[in-house]
Amino acid sequence: MRKTFVLTVFAMMFGLLFGCSSGNNVTSESTPSNSNSNNNEEKTTLKIFQFKTEIVEQLKQLEQEYESEHPTIDLEIESITGTDYETKLKAKFAAGDMPDIFMNEGYADLDNWLEHVEDLSNEPWVEDIIDVAREPMERDGKTYGMPVTLEGIGFGYNKDLFESAGIKEVPTTISELEEAAQKLQDSGINAFINNYNSYFPLAMHAFNNPIAKHEDPTAFIKGLNEGTAKLATDELTKQWTDLIQLTIKYGNKDGIITDHNTARTMFINEEYAIMQTGNWNDPVIVEMNPDMNVGFMPMPINDDSTLNDTIFVGVPNNWAIYKDSPNKDKAKDFLNWLVTSETGKRYITEEFRFIPALKSIEASSELGPISKEIVRYIEEDKVLGWQWAKYPEGVLQLIGDSIQKFIAGKIDADQMLEEFDKAWQQSISKN
Repeated sequence: MRKTFVLTVFAMMFGLLFGCSSGNNVTSESTPSNSNSNNNEEKTTLKIFQFKTEIVEQLKQLEQEYESEHPTIDLEIESITGTDYETKLKAKFAAGDMPDIFMNEGYADLDNWLEHVEDLSNEPWVEDIIDVAREPMERDGKTYGMPVTLEGIGFGYNKDLFESAGIKEVPTTISELEEAAQKLQDSGINAFINNYNSYFPLAMHAFNNPIAKHEDPTAFIKGLNEGTAKLATDELTKQWTDLIQLTIKYGNKDGIITDHNTARTMFINEEYAIMQTGNWNDPVIVEMNPDMNVGFMPMPINDDSTLNDTIFVGVPNNWAIYKDSPNKDKAKDFLNWLVTSETGKRYITEEFRFIPALKSIEASSELGPISKEIVRYIEEDKVLGWQWAKYPEGVLQLIGDSIQKFIAGKIDADQMLEEFDKAWQQSISKN
């Protein structure tokens, strides 16, 4: 039986890459705290380094409220676009400017930073973490991070355009998906809007599909690492190439140069019916087109409806604490406040509109349209996990390059998968 994630979260109803949003670096400047005239304790500055740029404004507001409640603390929150985050975090450590709190993706990323992160196993919120959110930041029975939220990956689709094309059921097989795309095309409706100009939506999100659908993804990845498994001969991976070709056939012709923001805007403007996406785009959808009737559906790679009637849910990032920080106790206090105080929980659910990763926090009824759909899939136990954080460092970019060559027609599907295997072993040898 293939692995699924069984969540007991409801009570619940959580964006860019990954969130994958783009933009300039944004630093939230600390505002003056309300000082207590009877409190002469020296102020402490807590440095927080994070890459969810879609919540920058909300974090500025949280900063003010936390400092108001804690007059001896100044928060210094720096927000970096996801594609630059790891490079700039390494630069900070190299320069001796380590943040007190920073984000870590878990799995291989935790391995890379394990010597720098504090063991948080004894913190009061640890036992409250939802099961699917535990594994990325666990090592040898210890917990090294607090999950920020849950996110899902699948195809966002326009329910009204589907109805106009006479599509009555959500496709759960690749044959049904092609039939739906043909109906859209016959009705004069553009089907897929593809943003294939970056490795993020390709190697990270799209390629997760066949890996996650293995009975034991971790064992399959271990086989790839040891050279006992091959992507070029793996049936699920070969079937996944049919899905990529289908999106090209029924998609925008300039997908190879279309960026995420452009594709998202065209989807929200209802120029296309289907887009690979996740709930990190909820805030933009709600802002730009609040009346848009958005659904969320699987990304099938073959005609096994049971296997394919699933979406991919995981933890995009976790809060970690620098273990040698002189302020690590105050950093722990901040994380505890975030998930236990009414103010902190309000920010998670109502301001950030995240799907909470802790059982004790009930999601807001004001979740965005994609988040609500993700919650439904979770409740129905139709979710598989995110696998890319388990891959060897550097392989995602190489896989992304090969997929782009395939999309551009420079190599065929078999050659692409052979390049995947070479890239995997090349990355293993460098690590």
